[in-house]
Amino acid sequence: MNLLRFSAHATERDLRLAIVECGRVCYGRGLMTANDGNISTRLGEDRVLITPSGLCKGRMDEGDLLILDLEGNLTWSHPRRKFKPSSETPMHLEVYRQRPDVRAVIHAHPVFATALTVADVPFPADVLPEVVLTLGEVPTSRYATPSSHDDADAIRELVAWHDAILLRQHGALTLGLDLDAALTHLERIEHVAQVYWRARMLGQVNRIPEADVARLREIREKFFGA
Repeated sequence: MNLLRFSAHATERDLRLAIVECGRVCYGRGLMTANDGNISTRLGEDRVLITPSGLCKGRMDEGDLLILDLEGNLTWSHPRRKFKPSSETPMHLEVYRQRPDVRAVIHAHPVFATALTVADVPFPADVLPEVVLTLGEVPTSRYATPSSHDDADAIRELVAWHDAILLRQHGALTLGLDLDAALTHLERIEHVAQVYWRARMLGQVNRIPEADVARLREIREKFFGA
């Protein structure tokens, strides 16, 4: 059973299990290291289930997760654990306020995708056709001070139109109908970034011709409605 797939009617326990599993996958694949990154899901219409601050996402259990309202107020935490909300909570809440279709958000620090932003290299959305078909453009936000409302401000103009955003020198943000979709976006951008890096090391990057990119966009609009 894929715990990361869930509907709008998923129980709180289902969502807790999904976040814990997602954390293990992200940590195991090196998409989140140490205590970095955060994961959240929408819990009903006006609450969010989110990972706490200062906890390795590969070593969580169901009781570690916190519940917040859409204003960021803590409404539930385990009474015997002194966890605080993630410092990146405003960024997650910005997504949920703007995107009623989104039920899951992942903020991670994938190495190759993050390296693109450090090197000031735009995401190469036109080197593999599956990116054009599924994600389209993946923008890079301006630099924002981590652990502040500046993170939310930096994505505000981007999140309405994109399911994957690179955060300049601060990783990536991916969204989806569930954690399976958000994680798929995260894995895809990291894969493309790594392919691009390896191609550059070999000496040449061949991009998809513009006419073929246009055809792929037509296919995406026809079959995926985006």
